[in-house]
This record gives sequence, C-alpha cells and structure tokens, in this order.
Amino acid sequence: MPIALLVFFATFFALAFFWPTFRLWRRDGVNALVLPYDDTAYGLVGKWFRATLIAVFALLIALSLGLPDRVLGQLRWLEQSALQKAGWALLILSLVWIVAAQAQMGASWRIGIDKDTPTPLVTRGIFARSRNPIFLGMRASLLGLLLVLPSGMTLAIFLLGEVLMQVQVRLEETHLLGLHGNSFEQYRQSVRRWF
Repeated sequence: MPIALLVFFATFFALAFFWPTFRLWRRDGVNALVLPYDDTAYGLVGKWFRATLIAVFALLIALSLGLPDRVLGQLRWLEQSALQKAGWALLILSLVWIVAAQAQMGASWRIGIDKDTPTPLVTRGIFARSRNPIFLGMRASLLGLLLVLPSGMTLAIFLLGEVLMQVQVRLEETHLLGLHGNSFEQYRQSVRRWF
C-alpha cells in the first residue's frame, strides 16, 4: 500500500505541478513557481505548503522502507475497506480534475500569486463551476490520502493542508480583485468558491 501511494503521489506531483510549470516555462518563458520566501503571511503559507509536500513524501518513503504504520497513530475507526476504496477514488478523480483545470488555465497557471505578470481571468470550463478547482482537487487528494492511510499523521497533513488552502485562496482572491476589479467581482458573485 505505501509503495502504491508513493508511486501515485510522485505521478500526481509530476502531472499536476512539474509538467504544467515546465510546459509554461518552455512555451512562454514564464516561471510559474512564484511562492515567496519572505516574512509575510503569504511567505509563511508558501513555507508551510512546501513543508506539507515534503511531509507527504517523507511519510510515504518511510512507510515504503518499512516504518510500521502504527507509529503514525493509527485511526482504526477509519480502517474500513469501503473508505479505503473511496479514498483511492478521490485520489484518482482529484488528479484528473486538477490536470483538466490546469489545462484550462493555460498561460494563467501559477503556483502562487504572480504580482509581476498580469494574467487573464479564467472563467470557462471547470472554472465556470468552481473559482478554485485546483485547490478543490488538492483538498480531495489530501482527504483521499487520509482515507487510504488513516492515521494521526495523515489527519494532521489533511488539516494543515485545509488551513493553508483556505488562507491561500483568500490571498489569491484579493489579488485577483485588485488585478481584474469588477470582472472578478462579477465572477465571484456568480461562481462559488469551491463547487
């Protein structure tokens, strides 16, 4: 199980983060990775996003190398076959959802807030249903991880990811309102934040 999860999350990272970032750089010369390393609230969110990503991979590598899952604080009440299958379904669906949303973002794709390069407001496709489909997919993927590998550690990762995404989405919406003004306000009024 841990090896399957490790392979899945490596694939997830490659398809959902590395490939779109590389593709944008190669096609347009734009660095899509714009999370700051400063002492602002936004910088803090960026640091914790990185730490969460490292924690997921460190956890899965350690389990794949033989770390007993009991040291993670097993949540036995969640250890049910139906929940594990639902978790895998969430993982797979979230990856497909995120890749589709990123393709629809096109040149607007960024990891973080790009204050230097104005990007078009994307409101079509999946974005006509959710203002934040990529974060919605990331939330689903962390819930899927929790259901597949229920433990205190994966619960902590899920909760930390949830808080970080809630803060990041609000930071991004403030940026988009400043960048697009009334167009973003109309979009915000007509499309829900999540779904």
